[in-house]
Amino acid sequence: MRRIWAAMAALVLAGTGWGAATADAAPAATARATACPTGWGSGDKGGDATGAVPLKDIRTGRHTCYDRMVFDVPGGGSSLGYRVGYVARLHSGASGRYIPVGGGAVLDVRVGAPSYDPETGAPTYPGRVGRTLPGVHLAGYRTFRDARYAGSFEGETQIGLGVRARLPFRVVQLPGRLVIDVAHTWTGSR
Repeated sequence: MRRIWAAMAALVLAGTGWGAATADAAPAATARATACPTGWGSGDKGGDATGAVPLKDIRTGRHTCYDRMVFDVPGGGSSLGYRVGYVARLHSGASGRYIPVGGGAVLDVRVGAPSYDPETGAPTYPGRVGRTLPGVHLAGYRTFRDARYAGSFEGETQIGLGVRARLPFRVVQLPGRLVIDVAHTWTGSR
């Protein structure tokens, strides 16, 4: 008789979802932290810094382990010049003017692509010195805090990227694009 009652109790519990709740809880308990890339470092990175193919756009994106900024230079090939490094204060390369940038640390980013057409002088990217980047909204980003246009001079466009702290970053060149990823942490986990 006890066996019958035990079997009936098991069926009732399974029907009410008690058994399902216990089974669903197991995977959550064994979930692991996301592994993130490490070894990027926070030292200066760069190559040749001037070019003749104009910058068209700057955009950003959020990823699991890092925040990303992309410089679109259609026709720029896969060897755009650049210099990226942390600075105590951002100064415009063209005028020397100090440009305040929010955040715990500032990356000075210089891309070998003017924000104007070298033949006509017509603007190809609508940045204004000292102002936030057009179309770039950083609310909700884990690492990025501010992005300021610092100017374009002699084939080079400069921006200041304010980040939460001095964190590791990498620079990747792709055909027609320059990508800067800044990690969320130094530890390599999310």
